[in-house]
Amino acid sequence: MGSLLSRLGLECGRKAVKEEERHLRANDRELNLSYKYSDNAIKTSKYNIFTFLPLNLFEQFQRLANAYFLFLLCLQSIPEVSSLPWYTTVVPLVLVLSMTMAKDGSDDMNRHRCDKQVNNRQVEVLVEGELQSEKWMDVQVGDIVKLENNQFVTADLLLLSSSEPLNLVYIETAELDGETNLKVKQALTVTGKLEDSVEKLANFNGEVRCEPPNNRLDKFTGTLTLKGETYSLDNERILLRGCTLRNTQWCFGLVIFGGPDTKLMQNCGRTTFKRTSIDRLMNVLVLSIFGFLMIMCLILAIGNGIWEYQEGSKFAAFLPKGVNAPFSAFLTFWSYVIILNTVVPISLYVSVEIIRLGNSFYINWDRKMYYPKNDTPAEARTTTLNEELGQIKYIFSDKTGTLTQNVMTFNKCSINGKAYGELLDFSGQRVEINEKTEKVDFSWNNLADPKFCFHDNSLVEVVREGNPEVQAFFRLLSLCHTVMPEEKKEGELYYQAQSPDEGALVTAARNFGFVFRSRTPESITVVEMGELVTYELLAVLDFNNVRKRMSVIVRSPEGKLTLYCKGADTIIFERLNPSCSNLTEVTTLHLNEFAGEGLRTLALAYKDIDPEYMEDWKLRHHVANTAMDEREEKLDALYEEIEKGLLLLGSTAVEDKLQDGVPQTIEQLSKADIKIWVLTGDKQETAENIGYSCNMLREEMNEVFIVSANTSEEVRKELQRKMTPDGTEEPTVKKSRSGLFCLQKTETVADEPVNGEYAMVINGHSLAFALEKDMEIELLRTACMCQTVICCRVTPLQKAQVVELVKKYKQAVTLAIGDGANDVSMIKAAHIGVGISGQEGMQAVLSSDYSFAQFRYLQRLLLVHGRWSYLRMCKFLRYFFYKNFTFTFVHFWYGFFCGFSAQTVFDEWFITLFNLVYTALPVLSLSLFDQDVNDWWSFQYPQLYTPGQLNQYFSKRAFVYTVLHSGYSSLVLFFIPWAAMYDTVRDDGKEIVDYQSFALLAQTCLLIAVSIQLGLDTHYWTAMNQFFLWGSLSVYFAVIFTMYSNGMFLTLTSSFPFIGTARNSLNQPNVWLTMLLTSVLCVLPVVAYRFLRILLWPTINDKVRGRGYKVRQDKVLPPTPRRVQARRTSTRRSGYAFSHAQGYGDLVTSGKFLRRTPKSRPALFSQTDSPLAQTHIVGYSHNTCLIFLYSFCCCDCCF
Repeated sequence: MGSLLSRLGLECGRKAVKEEERHLRANDRELNLSYKYSDNAIKTSKYNIFTFLPLNLFEQFQRLANAYFLFLLCLQSIPEVSSLPWYTTVVPLVLVLSMTMAKDGSDDMNRHRCDKQVNNRQVEVLVEGELQSEKWMDVQVGDIVKLENNQFVTADLLLLSSSEPLNLVYIETAELDGETNLKVKQALTVTGKLEDSVEKLANFNGEVRCEPPNNRLDKFTGTLTLKGETYSLDNERILLRGCTLRNTQWCFGLVIFGGPDTKLMQNCGRTTFKRTSIDRLMNVLVLSIFGFLMIMCLILAIGNGIWEYQEGSKFAAFLPKGVNAPFSAFLTFWSYVIILNTVVPISLYVSVEIIRLGNSFYINWDRKMYYPKNDTPAEARTTTLNEELGQIKYIFSDKTGTLTQNVMTFNKCSINGKAYGELLDFSGQRVEINEKTEKVDFSWNNLADPKFCFHDNSLVEVVREGNPEVQAFFRLLSLCHTVMPEEKKEGELYYQAQSPDEGALVTAARNFGFVFRSRTPESITVVEMGELVTYELLAVLDFNNVRKRMSVIVRSPEGKLTLYCKGADTIIFERLNPSCSNLTEVTTLHLNEFAGEGLRTLALAYKDIDPEYMEDWKLRHHVANTAMDEREEKLDALYEEIEKGLLLLGSTAVEDKLQDGVPQTIEQLSKADIKIWVLTGDKQETAENIGYSCNMLREEMNEVFIVSANTSEEVRKELQRKMTPDGTEEPTVKKSRSGLFCLQKTETVADEPVNGEYAMVINGHSLAFALEKDMEIELLRTACMCQTVICCRVTPLQKAQVVELVKKYKQAVTLAIGDGANDVSMIKAAHIGVGISGQEGMQAVLSSDYSFAQFRYLQRLLLVHGRWSYLRMCKFLRYFFYKNFTFTFVHFWYGFFCGFSAQTVFDEWFITLFNLVYTALPVLSLSLFDQDVNDWWSFQYPQLYTPGQLNQYFSKRAFVYTVLHSGYSSLVLFFIPWAAMYDTVRDDGKEIVDYQSFALLAQTCLLIAVSIQLGLDTHYWTAMNQFFLWGSLSVYFAVIFTMYSNGMFLTLTSSFPFIGTARNSLNQPNVWLTMLLTSVLCVLPVVAYRFLRILLWPTINDKVRGRGYKVRQDKVLPPTPRRVQARRTSTRRSGYAFSHAQGYGDLVTSGKFLRRTPKSRPALFSQTDSPLAQTHIVGYSHNTCLIFLYSFCCCDCCF
C-alpha cells in the first residue's frame, strides 16, 4: 500500500523501514529481489485508471464552493425544504467537475505518455549469460547492462569496463547539472579486465555495499568485494541516470540504483497540486460568505417565526395541521439557504475555468513568444495559474542555457599592447558590430572553422605578415590546453573541451593559422601557418581553483624549451618579469575595457627555460609526484618555482554569449519591482561575469560582497552585514495567522530599508550552512536587502531549498525558470515553474507550468499576459460578486414584505437564466478581452505590474467594498420599483399593483443596472463586448415576451404563470422612467467616486491610460529611446573559468585517453548562430467608445 500511495504522489514512505545501506550482488536477481529494491520504471504522473476519479474528486472538493454545492444538492432533494428544482444545482455542479476533470485528465495523460516513452526505451542486459534487449522498466538492481555511444545511461551504474584505454568513458551531464562539457569516468582496473567478454561478465559476482539512495550528485561512497578483496568506490566510478555516453564505442555497467532511487529522480521533487493565491483567498471568502448567508437566513427564519406566531395564527383554520411557528422557522431557514445560494453560484467556477483556459490559449497563440529558429512556440502547460503570473515578486533563474546560450565566442584580444576586435570608422569612432557587419575572410586557411566569426581584419593581416608576438600569442593558445581533437575525415576537425571557454580559444587559434591537430601523451601536433609542427610535451601544470592558471612546457623541433602559461590576470601579473611593467599597464587598460563589457578575460605569458634547469626540475617533479605524503603541496611549490619571470604576451576576451534580450528583460523586470536571484551550478567567477553582463551587478553598487566561508560561524559573520544605520541586530519576524479559520500560522521576515545598493554572491558550501534552521532567517534578511543575489555551485536540492525559504518567510509569489534536469526540483518548488526548451533536454519543460524557447519571452509572459490575466480575473470576481450579491440582497429585502415565506422576488425562469444566459457572456467577454493598456504601454511602464504584487485589485478589503456597493444597489433596485409600483394604476385606470408586474420591473432594473456597471468596468471595447452586452439585453426582452405570452401559458400553465405581464407593463411610461431612475442612482456614486479619485489621487494606471488616450488622439506614438550598451570601466576584471572542476592535465600526459584502435568520433554539438530578436511596436487601438466611459471606468480596487 505504501508503494501504491507513493506512486500516487502522496506523502507516504515507499518502505516501512528506511534503507540504511544498499547491498547487492552482480548477476544474482534472486538475492537482489529479496531486498525489494525499486525497479527501473519511473512514474511522474499523478493518477492511474483506478485512482483518477476518487483522487481528482478529492482534490476538487478541497475547494469549499464545490463541497458547499454538494451540500445544497442534498438539501434540494428534501421536498419540504426545496423551493427550487434539484437540477438547478446538479447540472452546473456536474458541468464544473467534468470540465476540471477533463483538463486534469488531459494533463496527466501527457505525463503518462512521457513516462511510457522513457520506460519503453531499449537497452542490452546480460541475462543468463546472454545479452538481450530489454525495456528500461524491466531492468533490475544488480543487472549488468551494455551502453553504446550516444545512448542515455539507463540507471545509476557502477562502471565495469569500456572500449577506451584504461577503461575511460566520456559522458555529458547536461541533464543533471546543466553543463555540456564532457566529463571523464574511469572503471576499476580489476573490473576493466572483464572488457567486453560476455563470458567473463556473466561469471562476475562482485558484491557492492554502498550508501542508500540520496540526491547528492557529487558524492558516492561504497565498496566492491571481489574474490575476497575489497575495493573503494567513489563518484568517479559511477555513471548517473540522465547522462549521455559520448565518444565511447561501448561500456558495461552494474545497476546500483534504479528508477525512483536514482539520483536524477531523487532530485526531481514531488509533483504537487498548485493553487493560486486567488484560489486560496476564494476559499476564505467562500467560508465568510457561507457564514454571512447563514446570518441572513437566520434573520429571515426568526422573522418567519415571529410572523407565523403573530399573523399566521389567523390562517390556522385554513391549514390542516395548524401553525407550528418554530418548525416553520426551521424549514424556512433551509429554504432561504437554497434561495440565497446565488451569493456564490456554481457558474462562478465554470466561468473561472473558461477564463483561465482562454488566457492560456492567448499564451499559446502569441507569435511574439514564438522562436522560429527551433520552431518552438510558447506553451501554457497548465491552465490554473495564469493570474498568478501577474503577482510574481521573486524570480529564481538558472544561468547556463537560461540566461546564456552556453556558446562561447572569441570577441577581442590585446597583443603586445595593441587591442584587436573593435571596428573604427574614418573619424576614429567605434562602429557598432551587428549581423550585417562584414566578417573576416578566412578562406586562406583550409582548416579554419567556417562557423567562427570575427570582424577585425587587422589581426589577420599582422598574423599573415609574420609578426612574432602575434604568432607567439596564437601558438600559446594552440598548445596550452587539455582539449581532445577529433578528425572524422581530412580537414574536418572537432574539439572536445572540458569547458566551452577552452574550446573557443583553441578554435580562435585554429582560424588565425595555428591549428591544433592531434596529441599524444608526449607530443602536440600543430599546423602553424600551413606547416606541420610537432612539439614534445614535457609537462602539464594543471589548473585548479587555487592556482587559477595552467601551464605547459614544450620542446620545439629546434630544441628550444618554452613554458606557456594562461590564467587570471591578477595571478599572471604577479609572476611577470619586471621588464614587462610598461606592457602590463597598457594591457591592464585593455582588460578594464573588456571587463566593462562583461567579457571573460585571461592573460597569456611565456618564458624560455634553460635545459639544465629543466632536467633538475623534472627529477624533483618526479619525486614530488610519487610522494605518499603532501603530494599536492610539493607539486604546488614546484609549479610556483618555475612559473616566475614570465614575459607578457597579451590577453583574451571571451563572451559567454547571452541570449538575445537578457539584459533588457532583467532591467524591465527590475523596474516592475521583481527581484531576480540566480541559482547556478557554475563556479563563482563565471556567475559574477554573467551578473555584470546582465546588469544585475553594477560598478555603482555600494558593495558586492562574497560569502564563501567554510564554517558555520564564519558564514554567520559574513551574513551580518550593516546595510542601514538604523538596522536591528536581529531580523524582524512578524507572526500571524491565515487560511481557513485562521489555523495556519505564518512567519514573515519584514523588509528593511537599505541605504544604497548591494549585491550578494554566495557559494554552495556556505549556502549549506546558511540554510540551517538557526541561520536561514539571517540569510533571507541579508539577501532581501540586496538588489541582486547570486548563488553559485549549488546543488539541485539547494535550489529548491532557497525557493522554499522565500515562500515560507516572505509570503510572496515565486517563479523558477530553468532548462535542465538540475532545475526540476526548483521548478516544482516555486509557485510558477517555467521551462526553457533549450540544449539541455526536456526534463525542465516536462516539469514546468509554462515553457518557451528564450529567456526574453519571460517579460512578455509576466508584464503582458500575467498582468492582463490577473487584472481580468480580479475584474471578473469583483463584478461577479457585485451582481450576485445585488441579486441576492433584493431577495433578502423582499423577505420582509412577503411574510418571510421564502417566496422568490423574481420569476423562476429569470432566476435560472440570470447567471447562465443574461449575464454570462458579457462578463466572459470582459474577462477574456479587456485590457487597461496594450502590450506596448505595458513594456513602456513596467511599474504597472506592481499593483498585482500588492493584491490591490482583489483582496478582502476590495471584497468588502464590493459587498457594500451591492448592498446600496440592492436597496435602490428594490425600494425604488416598490415605491414606484405602490398604488399605481395604468393610463386606462386599471390597477397594475401586483406581484408579477413588480417582479418584472425589479428584475429588468437589476439587469440594466448590472449591464451599465459592466460597461463602466470595461476599458477595452471590442466587437465581441458590444455584441454580448447588447445581445444579452436583447435576449432578455425576447425571452420575457415569449415566456409571458398566451401560447406558453396555454402550453405549460404551471411553468409559465406570468401571462401578459410583459406587454401590459412595458408599455407604461412610468415603468421606463423607473428603470432610468434606478440606473442613474446605481451608477451615480460609482461615477462620482471614480471622477474624484482620478482627479485627486490618480494611480499609475490612470496616468498611463490618460497619456495613451492623448497619444491616440494625436495618432503619434512617443519615440522609443535608442538603447546604447553602457561600457563599464572598472578595476575589477572578470575571472576566467577554465573548467567546472580540476583539470585533466595528468590524464592528458598519461596516455589513458588514447584508444586501443582508431575509431571515428561523431561531433558532440552542431553550433548555430542565434538570430537577433525582432521587436515590433504594436499600436494600441480601442474600438469606438465614449470619452465619458473612458474617463470613469478606471476603478482598480474598489467598486
